[in-house]
Amino acid sequence: MTFCHKYKKLFGITALFVLSYLGGYFAAAMFSHPSSNTSFGSPANTPDIPASSIIEASTENWGLSFQEEGKTPSANASFDELKQYNAFYAENTDEKVLYLTFDCGYENGNTAAILDALKKHKVPATFFVVGNFISSSPDLVKRMHEEGHIVGNHTYHHPDMSQIQTKEAFEKELGDVEELYKEITGETMAKYYRPPQGKYSTDNLQMAKEMGYHTFFWSLAYVDWYQDNQPSHDEAFNKLLGRIHPGAIVLLHSTSSTNAEILDELLGKWEDMGYTFKSLDSLAKKTS
Repeated sequence: MTFCHKYKKLFGITALFVLSYLGGYFAAAMFSHPSSNTSFGSPANTPDIPASSIIEASTENWGLSFQEEGKTPSANASFDELKQYNAFYAENTDEKVLYLTFDCGYENGNTAAILDALKKHKVPATFFVVGNFISSSPDLVKRMHEEGHIVGNHTYHHPDMSQIQTKEAFEKELGDVEELYKEITGETMAKYYRPPQGKYSTDNLQMAKEMGYHTFFWSLAYVDWYQDNQPSHDEAFNKLLGRIHPGAIVLLHSTSSTNAEILDELLGKWEDMGYTFKSLDSLAKKTS
C-alpha cells in the first residue's frame, strides 16, 4: 500500500467514526428533558459484536429536568435506584462540590488547552475515552494520567450498549479499552464507565457492576458537540453557570472549541460561586 493510499484509508476510517459518533449524540440531543422508554431505530451495526448479542428492544435514554436554578435536576432514575448498581448522576448533597468529566470520542486539537486550564486551577477531572481516542492520541492519554486525572471507560466502539444482550459482548466493549490503556500507560484502568449517548438498561448496569465498574451519568451538560455549530461563549456560560448545583457531575466534550476557550474562565467563575472540585474517586468510595 502506498503512503498516499494508506493515509486516504486512515482518513476515511476516522471520518466514518466521527460521523457515527456525532450521529449517535444527535439522538440524545434532548438529554435536558425527561425521556421515556422509546426505541431509536434498529441496533447499530457495531464491529466485532456478534449479531446474536444485539436485541431489538426499547432503550432507556438518560434524561434530566431542570425545575429550579441551583438545584439538582430530577432524572429518569433516582439516587437510590442507581445506587444498587453502583451508579451515579450526581451527589446527593448541599455541599458546593462538583465533579468535572469529559467525553472523548476523538481528538481534534482541543484537549491540550483543556488540560492546561485544569492544571492551572489544580482541578481533577475524569476523561471517558473510546478505543479510537486511546489509539490515536496516546500522548494525551499519558498526560491525563501523569497530571492526576482519571481515565474512564466510554467503550471501544461507542455503540448503544442497551442493545447488548450477552455479558460476553458487554465485557468485550469495556475490556478492549482496558487493554489499550494498559498497553499505553502500563497502568490498570479505573473501573469507571459512562454509557455512550446515555443509553442504558438495568441489565447492562448490572453487568458493569459485576465487572467491578461504577457507572457515571451526569446532572449538567449542554449541546457542545457539533463542531460546525459551536455555542457562543455567552450561551455556554448561561447554561453552565445557571444550572450548576451542589454535587453536580458535569459532562463536557473534549472536542468542543468553546469548552477549550472558556474553561479557564469557567473554572474561575465556579470558584467565585463557592464551588470546589472533587475527583470521582471520592464519590465512588461512598458505595464501598
